[in-house]
Amino acid sequence: MTASDAAPATSAWRHIVRAQGISLSYGKIRALSSIDLAIGRNEIVGLIGDNGAGKSTLIKVLTGVVRPSTGKLFIRDKEVDWRRFSVREAHRLRFETVYQEKSLGEKQPLWRNFFVGRQITNRFGFINVAEERRIANDILKHQLGFRGEGIDADSLIAKLSGGERQGVAIGRAMYFESDLIVLDEPTVALAISEVRKVLDFVRSIKESGRACIYIEHNLAHVHELADRLVVLDRGRIVADIKSGEMSLEELTRYLISLQQSGHGPAPVAGTRT
Repeated sequence: MTASDAAPATSAWRHIVRAQGISLSYGKIRALSSIDLAIGRNEIVGLIGDNGAGKSTLIKVLTGVVRPSTGKLFIRDKEVDWRRFSVREAHRLRFETVYQEKSLGEKQPLWRNFFVGRQITNRFGFINVAEERRIANDILKHQLGFRGEGIDADSLIAKLSGGERQGVAIGRAMYFESDLIVLDEPTVALAISEVRKVLDFVRSIKESGRACIYIEHNLAHVHELADRLVVLDRGRIVADIKSGEMSLEELTRYLISLQQSGHGPAPVAGTRT
């Protein structure tokens, strides 16, 4: 039985996603090499590394955008059939990705952005606008904490700040009951006050019982939030660091050493090379 055949509501699984021996080559270029990675329940895993380390490529494999050259993928402990795994199938299996680039329609009201491509319809097949507005307002107030800020379901996305937009995108992923939410540098180019909002939204993912892969260049942000930090370098996982095993200063030195030497020093206990 494959993950595609399984009902998403399975409760007995241990890992929401597990990669085993994943490698990907583009001609002579090795983008990923022998990746072993498991994401458990209710944990935030920070995915870090220099530009070109393989972070985005790995996420594309895990979410059905590209197919690896070799390796296996397990979702809720059931092996994926690569022939059937796609972005659409990943959505069905409750994987959502919030990208750093614009993923919201700026000229559309907030409620339309929440339900784009997944509209609520009535028995006649027409979009139930009133219900979509009601749900969007409920998410804003009770899940994202937008209270007394002049923001409601009819607010245009263009009028929201960068942090608020990220909150809407995260809230949308949470509404569709995603078990795994992937965040691709959600704080990039945001003001300090906006960054704090986004970090609070990220915390709410774990508080709601979901797992999160958090890709981030700002080490302070990901170090603060992550239960584990997975370091990629040249397409390989070179360290898997539990929260508290490395200070922010030690982590920074370790990553700099990777850039300078291509190998880095021996990591502290609990990491992997």
